[in-house]
This record gives sequence, C-alpha cells and structure tokens, in this order.
Amino acid sequence: MAQVLDFSDVVVRRNARDIVDHLSWSVDDDQRWVILGPNGAGKTTLLQLADTLIHPTSGTVTILGERLGRADVFELRPRIGFASSAMAKRVPLDETVLNVVLTAAYSVVGRWNEDYEDIDERRALRVLAEWSLDHLADRTFGTLSDGEQKRVQIARAVMTDPELLLLDEPTASLDLGAREELLVLLGGYAQAPTTPAMIMVTHHVEEIPIGFTHVLLLRDGGIVAAGPLSEALTAENLTAAFGVPITLTEDGGRYAARAAS
Repeated sequence: MAQVLDFSDVVVRRNARDIVDHLSWSVDDDQRWVILGPNGAGKTTLLQLADTLIHPTSGTVTILGERLGRADVFELRPRIGFASSAMAKRVPLDETVLNVVLTAAYSVVGRWNEDYEDIDERRALRVLAEWSLDHLADRTFGTLSDGEQKRVQIARAVMTDPELLLLDEPTASLDLGAREELLVLLGGYAQAPTTPAMIMVTHHVEEIPIGFTHVLLLRDGGIVAAGPLSEALTAENLTAAFGVPITLTEDGGRYAARAAS
C-alpha cells in the first residue's frame, strides 16, 4: 500500500476567502474516495489541486511522491486521469469517439498530426469496449447523449493507465437510466484489482458506486468527517456537512439520503 496523494495543512485563498481551510488528508493507492459537500464547500478545488491545475496558497500537496510547486507538472499530469465537464467542453464536436480517447496518449484534445502506433489504437478500442462504447467508435462526439459523453470522458481519462483517477461529478445531468448504467460501470471498475486510486466528487449519496471505500465530507473548505464509508458516512455527519437534518439508509452497498421529517 503506497500513498498517492497527501494534503498537509492546505489553504487555498481567493478574494480574501479560504476556499480550502487548513485541510490535511491523504489517499492510498488501494482506496476509492467520494467527496461530498454542499456547493462552495471546496470539492472541485481539491480535485484541481490533485490534478496540478492550481497551487495552494499555503501548506503542501504531494502527488505520486512529488511535491506540488517543486515538481515538473508536465511530467506529473500524464500519470493522472481527470474527467470533468470542463474537459468535455474542449473536445471538438466533430471528433470521433475513437479519436477522443486515442488522443489522450499525447495529452491533446482533437486529432492533429500525431503518429499513433497500432498498440495505441488497440488500447483505445479495448478501453471503449470496457465502458460499453465500442459500438460508438466512429460516431462524432457531438452526436452522443449526455450519458455517452460522460463515459467517453472517463474512457479517455483511463486510456493512459493513470496512477490516480479523478472524476468531477461524472453523473451530473444524467437521467435515471444513464446514471445507473454509469454507476454500474464505475462500480465494476472500482472493484478491479488493477484499478488506480480513485477520487470522485458528487453532491448525492445515491451516486456513490459500489466498490468505493472512503468518504470525505466537506463544509466551508474544512473536513467534517473522513474515513471508511461504513464509519464516516452517517446521518449525523451528513447533517453537519449540509446544514439540514438528514436521514440515511443503505441497501446492498447503495445509499439514499433525505431530509428528516
């Protein structure tokens, strides 16, 4: 078991406000974390730190053994997979699904003049099959449904066999069927022994896939609770994080929450 991410007394300050407030947290390579909290709690900011997109105002962030601010981020980034709606907006709508995934090998968005080997294309096709997208390989990205686009984003993120996988609200905006299809795929991937450490941001406990092991609950940039799901995901901790009385139920590894009556 090796540590892939470590935050030590991290502060991110914007406009005189601490978006992340003296936060310490670590992730091991066999863990799958979900980050929960209300809007403005600092969830996406943590992912941006973990993906080297921003630097802390103070404190230290260590990613895959490299300290942010001292490491070459261009060497670190290919070792990290990141899927987000912001990334999806950069994908040319007329790009084929195969090329969207394939171009991850060069860390570019959109096929230009790169030379790809047969092994790259075979890898991309295998990843597409793993995420139930192989039948869409020749379709253009702009013609896909929201659920299909979300799966393409994740397939692209895992194309390079990352050592850390970051998912920013992968089920946001999906209808019930598309959400459940993606959660089943994410659950299967999370439980595979070769899967890297995973961190997923979501707003809803109903969107925690089976196979995820830990939860980080945030409020106002600070930690309300952190640890194994069975210990840290409680009605009391959800109530503290979201500021309203919450009841929590669990059935077969899936969770549901609602306001207490």
